Formats: sequence, C-alpha cells, structure tokens
Amino acid sequence: MANHQSRDNDVMDQAARPNADLASALHEAEAQYEARHPRSFAQHREAALAMPGGNTRTVLHYAPFPLTMARGQGAYLWDLDGHRYADFLGEFTAGLYGHSHPVIRAALEAALDGGISFGAQNALEARFAQAVVARFPSIELVRFTNSGTEANLLALCTARAVTGREKILVFQGGYHGGVLYFREAGAPTNAPFEFVRAPYNDIAGSAALIERHRGELAAILIEPMLGSGGCIPADVEFLQALRDAASRTGALLIFDEVMTSRLAPGGLQQAHGILPDLTTLGKYLGGGMSFGAFGGRADIMARFDPRRPDAFPHAGTFNNNVLTMSAGLAGLTQIYTAEAAQALNARGDALRARLNAATRDRGLAMQFTGRGSMLQVHMRGGAIRSAEDAARGNPALRDLLFFDLLARGNWLAKRGMLALSLAISDQDCDGLVAAVEEFVATRGSLL
Repeated sequence: MANHQSRDNDVMDQAARPNADLASALHEAEAQYEARHPRSFAQHREAALAMPGGNTRTVLHYAPFPLTMARGQGAYLWDLDGHRYADFLGEFTAGLYGHSHPVIRAALEAALDGGISFGAQNALEARFAQAVVARFPSIELVRFTNSGTEANLLALCTARAVTGREKILVFQGGYHGGVLYFREAGAPTNAPFEFVRAPYNDIAGSAALIERHRGELAAILIEPMLGSGGCIPADVEFLQALRDAASRTGALLIFDEVMTSRLAPGGLQQAHGILPDLTTLGKYLGGGMSFGAFGGRADIMARFDPRRPDAFPHAGTFNNNVLTMSAGLAGLTQIYTAEAAQALNARGDALRARLNAATRDRGLAMQFTGRGSMLQVHMRGGAIRSAEDAARGNPALRDLLFFDLLARGNWLAKRGMLALSLAISDQDCDGLVAAVEEFVATRGSLL
C-alpha cells in the first residue's frame, strides 16, 4: 500500500513539475527584464502620476511594466535603456511603412510647408479618395474619419439609418475599435447598440442567428480575418454564406478591413472575390497618421451628399487634415503598390511557414496562424478556427516567448501578434526564426 502511495505521489509530482518549471522560468525572465530596463520602469512610474496606470492605450500595458520606446528608424526601435529591436509588431499593422520612410517624410514636410489646418477642403483629399476607390473593389464612394473605430461606428450608424433596423450581428473574438470589443466577455464601455453575437467560422450557427433575427438585423459586421482576436482567417465559404444571408434578409454586410486591407492589393474582399455593401479602413492607409474611412455602394454612400435635402450629417474637424491626406496618398500610390503588397505578403507567408516548421518538426504544442504579413503565435496544437479555439492555449508559455524574444532583440505584441513592415529584411526574418528555434530548443520541455 505504501509503495502504491509512493508511486501515485511520483506521478503527481511529475504532472505538476512542468507547471512549476514554467512558473520559475517565467519569474526568472521577468526578473531579467526588470534588471535590463530601469529607465522604462522609471518612466512608467512617472506616467502613472498623470494617467491611470501610466497608460492611455490599454493594449500597450503589460506586467511588470511596459517598455518605453525612445526612437525608431527603418525596421528598428530603441528603448529608453538603449536596447535595439527589430520591429515585428509594425504598430499592430498600422506601421506598414516602417519608421520615417523617406517618401512619407517628404510628403509630410511638403504638407507642413503649406500650412496645416485650413478649415476648408484641400486638393489632396479628392486625390486620396480617388486612389482608395480605385484600390478596393466594393468602394464606389468613400468618406474619411480619424480612426478605424470612428469608421466602424459610422458604418453601423449608416446601416441602421438606411435599413430602419436596430440589431447588429457581430462575431465572437471580433475587435472593431475601442468601443466595439467582442473578445472574451466584451467590454462595459462598448457602444450601446443591440448586438447579436455569432460564432466565427460557423456557417450553421451564424445562419440560425441570422434567420432568428432576419427582420431586425441592420448589419452583419465581420473581419475577414480576426486581427486582434488571433489572426484567424475566415473560411471563404463562411464569408460567402454571410454575403448570401445579407442579400436574402436585407441586412448590410460590412467588412472591417482596417487591418486586413493590407493582405492583398485590394484587401481580402478582392482576394476572395466577395464584395460587402460597406467597407471600413484605417491603420496603415494613413501613412502613419491617424486615419479611418468608410465606403461602399454608391446608393448607400450618396446619403451623405450634402447637396441632398435629406443628407446624413458627418462632421469631424480632422477628417481631411492635410498631414493624413498627404501621407496616405503618397503611401498608397508611391509605396504600397499592388506589386509591393504581393511581395510583402509572400514574405509573411514564407516566414510563417518557417516558424511553424520549427515547432512542427519537434511535435510541440505551438503554432503560428495568420495570412500574409499578419501572424499570431498560439501555444496549443490542433486546428484554430475561432477565438474560442485560440483561448485554449497556454498564456504563460506565450508570455515566456515574449520575454525570450525581447531579450534577443525582437519586438512583438505581448499577446503574440506580429505584423511585418516593408522595412523588415530577410536578415531580420532569419533572426526571428533563429530566436524562435532557440526558444523551442531550450524551452521545449515546457511545451
């Protein structure tokens, strides 16, 4: 009996040891992080005197304290303590052009030389609008905003006004801006629309909800690939089913391509050949400046024509600010051409394949999802087709990877998201792959 008890204790000790070892490894990595970044810690404490938690953008906070970056150049960032990083975060997809691209910088300097705030229309906005309309197949007319959040809010309000309906179908794991947050339980500060939540990549489950609310749905709002929700692509068949359901029920289909518009010359709508009624844009399209846009079918967008007696109002002091118009136009027409988009996303696909090979060859519960220049690491095996699938990963292992990659000079999101910029080189990609291979070699027993 005593021998049986001893063997049972040994089994329990062996089962508990990986978790204990992981906790110890993570504690050690955090301690080394703290020791290497005293100036960021001091900056964090000072910032907390004026901002709650020293923070004005929640996603940038993490324990024990976030890094403060001092400068950026090309593909690289330097923190306050002088450490250099290859920037694999790319400002959560907005930093497509890297840091201080010479063409963007020249456009901004020209705009500054001509004056900033006119309180009038300027010649750049029409040219930029024409470039956007030419680029994205669903957009016949477009209006500018200051962020992707604004763009999505206005698209939803437009759908409600046009259809006379109230409800909005959204998807678990979706993120459409600071007040449209549908990861986990959502957010108490979400906009007070009447939302219906559907399962991502689930045709039958979504179809049932659409049918149940068919006379009440103003819009179906979806990211063609979950961005903040884990870089999880939607199946083409799923998107087509939503297109068919929207047409059948009279709801407007809205593609949030704030992030995914970078994944093909004309966004994922072009890549999949599925056109929404409205599209929202943002992030990189402003050339690094604050930017958002919503556009789509001419009959819908024409409701904003101020020459109409029944026109919808749409204000915004900086909607057409010359800095964004100038940087955005230069970026879209001179830098991120169709050829550049195809090349960048091919590089991202190749990088993701190399990273997955590094883990698959060892049979580890670790994988990278995404498409093109957007990637996300998940600490689990098996298929990942929804945010619920992604949530089954091990967050402590993901945190350990973050600190290990950071110590090796690679900057990414704490939650494991990466987005390539045009400035990232093959050598930078080689360095990231080597760092991940070292992680799986040294930490493989924990995976």
